[in-house]
Amino acid sequence: MIVVTSVNVNGIRAAAKKGFIEWLAATEADVICLQEVRSEPGQLPVELRDLEGWHAVWAPSSAKGRAGVAVLSRQQPERTVVGFESAEFDNSGRYVEIDLPGLTLASLYLPSGEAGTERQEEKERFMAEFLVHLGKLRTRAAAEGREVVVCGDWNIAHRPEDLKNWKANQKSAGFLPEERAWLTRVYEEAGYVDVVRRLHPDRTGPYSWWSYRGRAFDNDSGWRIDLIVTTPGLAEKCVEARVERAATHAERWSDHAPVTAAFDFGDD
Repeated sequence: MIVVTSVNVNGIRAAAKKGFIEWLAATEADVICLQEVRSEPGQLPVELRDLEGWHAVWAPSSAKGRAGVAVLSRQQPERTVVGFESAEFDNSGRYVEIDLPGLTLASLYLPSGEAGTERQEEKERFMAEFLVHLGKLRTRAAAEGREVVVCGDWNIAHRPEDLKNWKANQKSAGFLPEERAWLTRVYEEAGYVDVVRRLHPDRTGPYSWWSYRGRAFDNDSGWRIDLIVTTPGLAEKCVEARVERAATHAERWSDHAPVTAAFDFGDD
């Protein structure tokens, strides 16, 4: 069994003061993919700098205080790679991957975008390059007899079931028709599987992000944008997939909740 968790921490130093450290001490995850770390390793508090029992790979952004991804694994990686051979995005703190025996795991922080702006154009450039990378990643994995997990904040809700107020957000970044069509290509052309949706095909949500504004969390007015996608062979081994939603608004340490999936390798 291997348990994988993905979570956008919305600034790891702030999250550490609100409960992330305690969550980390209690988690049963074998691998944790973090997004929006917003810190370089040297800026981390002492309790995060030397994580006993964890091997950490940090990929900060060249833009100080922005983005940043990381992978924490209980087993030492055989290989680590920052970026996906993109001249524009490899230093942006948006992608890092590691290899464990038979498994490649990646943490992704896809740009959020903003409809009708340069930020949206940036998001579209990232999406175009990243789809190519996903294809190459699956080809390499197949040649090496590996499976792939890409965890992260994908910043796209794929279906109306993936956000509460979908009718009001049809012209909003994160639910634009072209973004949703791109995610369809990730599944149908690149051949990846959204394991949460595979195990919960008909339900609304489960949401993983709620705005801090208003009573979005209390009303469960959220978005499902934090995804764990895998190669098909690994998806078949997924026996549990859930969102670790805080019990109350006061107990949240990020505006996102951890998404966790368990994979049973049986006698493999």
